[in-house]
Amino acid sequence: MDAKPRVFVCTGCGIGEALDVERLCTSVEGEFGVSVTRHPFLCGPEGVASLSQDGQGEEVQRIVIGACSPRVKAEVFSLGPALVERVNLREQVAWSHVAGDEETQALAEDELRMGIIKVQKSEPPDPQEGAVERTVLVVGGGITGLTAALSAAQAGSDVVLVEEKPALGGWLTGYRQVSPSRPPYRDLEAPPLAQTLSAVQDHPRIKVLTSTRVDKVEGQPGAFKVTALQDGKPTDLSVGSIVLATGWQPYDARKLPHLGFGDSPNVVTSVTLEEMAKAERLVRPSDGGPLRSVVFVQCAGSRDPDHLPYCSSVCCLVSLKQALYVREANPEAQVYILHKDIRTPGQHEDFFRRVQEEEGVFFLRAEVTGVAGGSDGNLVVQAQHTPLGEAVQLEADLVVLAVGMEPRAAGTLNLQYRQGPDLPVSKLGFPDSNYVCWPYETQRTGIFTAGCVREPMNTAASEEDGEGAALRAVQTIALLERGQALHPRVGDPYVPVYFLQRCTQCKRCTEECPFGALDEDEKGTPMPNLNRCRRCGVCMGACPERLISFKNYSIDQITSAIKSMSVPEEEEKLRILALVCENDAYPALDMAGARRHMIDPSIRVLPLRCLGSTNVVFIADAISRGIDGVILLGCRYGDDYQCHFIKGSELANRRMENVKETLNRLRVEPERVKLVEVAIDEYDKLPQMLNDFAEEVRAMGPNPYKGF
Repeated sequence: MDAKPRVFVCTGCGIGEALDVERLCTSVEGEFGVSVTRHPFLCGPEGVASLSQDGQGEEVQRIVIGACSPRVKAEVFSLGPALVERVNLREQVAWSHVAGDEETQALAEDELRMGIIKVQKSEPPDPQEGAVERTVLVVGGGITGLTAALSAAQAGSDVVLVEEKPALGGWLTGYRQVSPSRPPYRDLEAPPLAQTLSAVQDHPRIKVLTSTRVDKVEGQPGAFKVTALQDGKPTDLSVGSIVLATGWQPYDARKLPHLGFGDSPNVVTSVTLEEMAKAERLVRPSDGGPLRSVVFVQCAGSRDPDHLPYCSSVCCLVSLKQALYVREANPEAQVYILHKDIRTPGQHEDFFRRVQEEEGVFFLRAEVTGVAGGSDGNLVVQAQHTPLGEAVQLEADLVVLAVGMEPRAAGTLNLQYRQGPDLPVSKLGFPDSNYVCWPYETQRTGIFTAGCVREPMNTAASEEDGEGAALRAVQTIALLERGQALHPRVGDPYVPVYFLQRCTQCKRCTEECPFGALDEDEKGTPMPNLNRCRRCGVCMGACPERLISFKNYSIDQITSAIKSMSVPEEEEKLRILALVCENDAYPALDMAGARRHMIDPSIRVLPLRCLGSTNVVFIADAISRGIDGVILLGCRYGDDYQCHFIKGSELANRRMENVKETLNRLRVEPERVKLVEVAIDEYDKLPQMLNDFAEEVRAMGPNPYKGF
């Protein structure tokens, strides 16, 4: 490609002191026939003005900026329709290498050279075609769904609210009171349902469908085709995004036979006790007698690796609330709360103190070992007192099991996706994406979860969650109307391009896509749904025929950048390629540079969208070029993964077997290629990881392909 970019090099922030900038600029001017502008303060008003000048009649402006990290000053260096490539001469060259050293200079020249190649190999994005449906579908009519529907409507979107039951309201319709949500956090409150319910029913933008369930969901964000069954009759809906707010269900207490549920009517769950309180029937179920002694058993099924391994968050608050119910019904009643520990996050600690002040309420840290029948229809609760290790026995009129929350997600949407009908879930059973970085997201683009289907939470948190998910659903539609990606590459206008003429129907791209962006026809040929795509490039890394690319991120671009690296003939001068994930590893590398941690100058950094986008040809070309070693830096994966694209690092690790085969075929030591998992907070360890690898390669000696 003959496109000549405009190149700018900033000499500020120590770059000019660390490098011979004149030599740097002259080297690329001679090699690429470009004119390089030097500036002492490129992000200042004068520097920005020079960047914004017309590109001398070029149809497409291509600009290379050698300055600070592309992770900073993004708005300053956003130059409209121009194709901009940022070259990190500050954090990853000047700040992390010896100033004035010959190898530091060579590193800067290589980095600038790769930047020029990358922008030359980029093209503007194609405009996205097709209308975007602006309606938001909310599935679930509890407090979370009601709040989500109202929030989306108030933001200007039309909303369809689907509820499978005949009436809206969900669990709150059966609640007598809820835990305090405002100062002084000591008094129970009425359920916050009536006002929200009225606002939803009166809002002109909200269409409510009760006695309705979703039968299937087809299509993609901006163009979902939903079939709903209302009283058994199909209704077709066109929506742009979906909020799943189907809530929770109580853990089945019958799975806990040692606690006596089902053996005696006087063993009930916290759900049943709430119903009794709502009906003002706080009596012993077996005979209607008064409640003089009530035992609450906390964590009934929760925090148990054989049942629910997680804390259900609200069970302690519910038991504290219900203890007050019992005392209100009978001021002489004695209430025992048997717990592993009481968890009342945040301001709810004040409510815990309020209940502790209540006479007749006793807290005992103990593990319940059994519930059996006693005299006069009473129950005997047997427990092990945790602090003292002694057996404890309590007699009770009523035993209340504080059962945990399970999400109600399975089968609620029936997605017509190649990857299956349900939202992918975590090991705990909740619809899963990356909640650390993006609450509400799922692994299916444009579908968001809110409330207890996402994680256990109380009523106030569920309302807040509904608002947040609604705004993400509205934002999705707005971004799609501009042809831009949703997350994590928010605003990215590029979509993958598929050259399917040579497709072998191997199905690797459809199977490995973390987000279900690809379906298949009857022959197994991929059928892209581009609005589902999150631009990770995992499909690009998966394709053995190299048929998948982006106009600004492609096999050709990356391999050309690799081939542009200088490989000195001197055996003592190593060249190592670092393929670095832009999500965790690259920021960690920047932070290391900002703290002036020194890195071996033989290492050239090439950022990737995700380690899962690494194609084996990247490594094969690097080794064939004479590069002495390749290190891949990606996010941690496993049970507690950090990968922004769900399984990119895991896929890259699996592909290492193919890499080893390639190296064996080239007669090169497999140890020359290494994959390292890096969390973003390991910036202080990362330089040593890189330096250690450089020493390992140095001990192996030069690549046998060097000089060919």
